[in-house]
Amino acid sequence: MKNILLVTLLFPLAAFAADADYTLVIREHRFQPSELIVPSGKKIKLLIVNQDATPEEFESHALNREKVIAGNSKATLYIGPLDSGRYPFFGEFHEASATGVIIAR
Repeated sequence: MKNILLVTLLFPLAAFAADADYTLVIREHRFQPSELIVPSGKKIKLLIVNQDATPEEFESHALNREKVIAGNSKATLYIGPLDSGRYPFFGEFHEASATGVIIAR
């Protein structure tokens, strides 16, 4: 009985599990890497690490995501599954330098 209860409680969490983990770093108001290649058709976990002292916002209209990451902190986003293609993103606080693209293949 305990095993059935445990499976029932944990099953909804499986829906949020990602197929793969990826990391973007914000340093000197730039995303690194500026191009992140991910598999199409897979859900991904994206860890964004802001190494700057100031906040930055990860924003992507193509991905329908918007998240402010405080200075010297990190945030996690779950994305996908994505169709093959290019998904641009930018840092709203430093749009001239904080740009990038997720490429799903």
